[in-house]
Amino acid sequence: MSSVPTTMKAIVLTGHGGLDRLELHQDWPVPVPGDSEVLIRVRATALNNTDINTRTAWYHEDVKSGITTDGGQSGFADAEGKSSGWSGAALSFPRIQGADVCGEIVAVGSGVPESRVGERVIIDGWLRDPDDPYDATKAGYFGSECDGSFAQYTKVVSNLAHRIESSLTDVELASFPCAYATCENMVSRARVAAGDQVLITGASGGVGSAAIQLCKRRGATVIALAGESKHDQVRPLGADLLLPRMPDDLEAALKPITGDGKVDVVLDVVGGPNFVAVTDRMRNFGRYSSAGAIGGPTVEFNLRNLIYRDLEFFGATILPPEVFSSLVGYIERSEVQPVVGKVFPLEQIHEAQELFLTKQLVGKIVLTVD
Repeated sequence: MSSVPTTMKAIVLTGHGGLDRLELHQDWPVPVPGDSEVLIRVRATALNNTDINTRTAWYHEDVKSGITTDGGQSGFADAEGKSSGWSGAALSFPRIQGADVCGEIVAVGSGVPESRVGERVIIDGWLRDPDDPYDATKAGYFGSECDGSFAQYTKVVSNLAHRIESSLTDVELASFPCAYATCENMVSRARVAAGDQVLITGASGGVGSAAIQLCKRRGATVIALAGESKHDQVRPLGADLLLPRMPDDLEAALKPITGDGKVDVVLDVVGGPNFVAVTDRMRNFGRYSSAGAIGGPTVEFNLRNLIYRDLEFFGATILPPEVFSSLVGYIERSEVQPVVGKVFPLEQIHEAQELFLTKQLVGKIVLTVD
C-alpha cells in the first residue's frame, strides 16, 4: 500500500437522526485490507433507500410511517437501541454508509493474488456467512454492518468485488449493484417467466426501473405504475403498459392488456395504502415479492385472500451469491441499461439525499468521488 495515502475524504454517519448526522471529514483513516480482503479506490457510488432507513432508524419496529422528505431530514424515531438496524441488531457509530461501488482495486490483503490490483470492480453488498449464506441472522450488509462506499477508499472481502468488463462509465456502473441485485432477487423469488403478466409499483425508482428491464429480459408482459410526470422517461425502459401511480380503478386500467384485470405477479417496493389494491389484482396462485415499503410498512390484509386464492408472498432481502454473478453478466452483455437521474459530488450528499427523498427523479442518484 505504499502508493495509497493514509487518510481520505469520507462522509461519516455519527448516529441516528437528520442530515446533520452526516459529516464530511477530509482526514479519515484509509482502511487497511485484512486477510482475503481488497482495498478499492471508489470512483462513484449511489444513493439507496437503505441509506435513509439506517440513518433515520426507519427499520425500528416502532416506525409506522413511510419514507418522507420531513422524516428523512429529521429522523423517524429515537431508536439508538438494539433493534435499529435492518436485521434487528444494533448499529455502531461512527459508520461510513454507501452500498454501491464502482472503483479500482489498489491493494490486496494476504491470501489475495496481487494480480487483482488494477481490476475495475463493482461490489456485491451482502456479507454472508461462508458456511451458511442463507441465514439472515449471520448476514451483514456493506455500509451498514461495516463501512461502505461514501469515501475515497473502502475494503471488502475479495470474492464480493466482482471484476467487470464494460464500456459504461463509473457513474453508470455505480447505479447497478444495490437496486438491480435487489430486483433480480425479487424477480427470481417470484419465478417471473415468459408469458407472466407482472405489475410493478414504484416503477420510476432505482429498483422499479430495474424491475421493468429484468422482467422484460425474461419475456414477461410488464405493467408499470409511476407518476404521470415521469412516464416519458420510464417508457423507453420497455413497459408494455404505463399507468399512474395508483389509478382510480386499477382493475379497469389493467383490462386492456390482461383481459381480466388481474396479473400473475406483483413486484412491490411501495406497500402502504396501495398494498390492498395491488394484491387484490393477483390471480389465483399469484406471486407477490417485496423488497421495500417506501409508502409505509404497516398494512391491513385479509388473510382469506392468501389462503383461498393460493397466493405466494416473498420477502426479498438476502440474495444468494449467484444472483449478483448473473447481474454482472447481464451488464457485460448489455442486457440491462443504467438509469441515472442526477449526479452530485460526494461532498454534496446532503443536497443529494434531499432530492432523493422527493422521489422526483427517474432512476438513481449517483455520487462521484474525486
